Amino acid sequence: MSLITEARSGIVTEEMRIVARQEDVSDEFVRRGVAEGRIVIPVSPYRDVKICGIGEGLRTKVNASIGTSSDINDVEMEIEKARQAERAGADTLMELSTGGDFTEIRRRVIEATTLSVGSVPLYQAFIEAARKDGAVVHMKEDDLFRVTAEQAQLGTNFMAIHTGINFETVKRLRNQGRHCGLVSRGGAFMTAWMLHNEKENPLYSEFDYLLEIMKEHEVTLSMGNGMRAGAVHDATDRAAIQELLINAELADKAHAEGVQTIVEGPGHIPIDEIETNVVLMKRVTNRKPFYMLGPLVTDIAPGYDDRVAAIGAAISSSYGADFICYVTPAEHLALPTAEEVYEGVISSRIAAHAGDMIKLKKTRESDLEMGHARRDLDWERQFRVALNPARAKQIRAERMPEDTDACTMCGDYCAIKIVNRHFSF
Repeated sequence: MSLITEARSGIVTEEMRIVARQEDVSDEFVRRGVAEGRIVIPVSPYRDVKICGIGEGLRTKVNASIGTSSDINDVEMEIEKARQAERAGADTLMELSTGGDFTEIRRRVIEATTLSVGSVPLYQAFIEAARKDGAVVHMKEDDLFRVTAEQAQLGTNFMAIHTGINFETVKRLRNQGRHCGLVSRGGAFMTAWMLHNEKENPLYSEFDYLLEIMKEHEVTLSMGNGMRAGAVHDATDRAAIQELLINAELADKAHAEGVQTIVEGPGHIPIDEIETNVVLMKRVTNRKPFYMLGPLVTDIAPGYDDRVAAIGAAISSSYGADFICYVTPAEHLALPTAEEVYEGVISSRIAAHAGDMIKLKKTRESDLEMGHARRDLDWERQFRVALNPARAKQIRAERMPEDTDACTMCGDYCAIKIVNRHFSF
């Protein structure tokens, strides 16, 4: 039985109990969430993973994406990125290689992490077609489903599947136009294939077959966002909304069939449209877990896009987004290094926590403890509460003051120390 089937039958599985303990909620809360499609717990019959619940009423989770490219194909570097992402506290990992031996890379990455690992199967299917037959438009439909099953058997826990791209979506894209075109690799591959072959997207037209594969291998289905905006001026346009509506309907069908389902959201959104996107996404999908890609709230900060996305992620989380895809400082510029992967995860974790402080009031307890530790000039306690203790310790150790109660920012004129001499809080 799938987790959804067990949850509907009133069974609380060990995975549900683990999530309940992690999130400080009841077993029944998690069971009902899974049964109703508001919570997913990515699993796999082929490997044990660190259990992670994603959805309504739970802490906002952070995904880190890694993978080779056609220019840089260094498997050892990607394995190190996976390790750095896990060390930084990522909740899940996506392996999105577009260069090299896809099966070998994914196998080695999966072996190197305890996290749930996601993928985008159509990348492999389209690129293999380009290698074999000279162009992505020569991809065979059977190969797309074959690759999906093969990736599932490697122990992939969740998959971004571009189901919402069809001729209606493409019509909306053509009718309205775009300032920055299509930036989703999967969206571009599938749109080109459809137009060249004058055929419907097989992931849409053969959705029942796709669900059979998902059910057989117990893969969580993440409804891909192939029409996401790549510039803030393209946010919330007709193509994006059309894709959302299609994905929402297919997500209901997947859930009815016992397949755990996530719905992905747009990538570049100005701040004043974030609430609209989250509320709309939640409303039309019947409150299914919402996977927000970024979002980036301005387009003019290359080299700092981890910070740009953190602003958007914090706001998205506060309005109800459940799952955040991190962004690294290298976004839009280059394949990230392992260090940039680590920094991207930290930025997104800060954002997720800031959002959870609004969405889940109980998550403010660590901030209260930090406030008390700072009031008491208790440095060891501050380090324990810090999201990244090693970084905080390193900075203080490099510039340690003579008076170890204070820091070199204020030195002899530390406001807290001065007031503590005369006032007891």
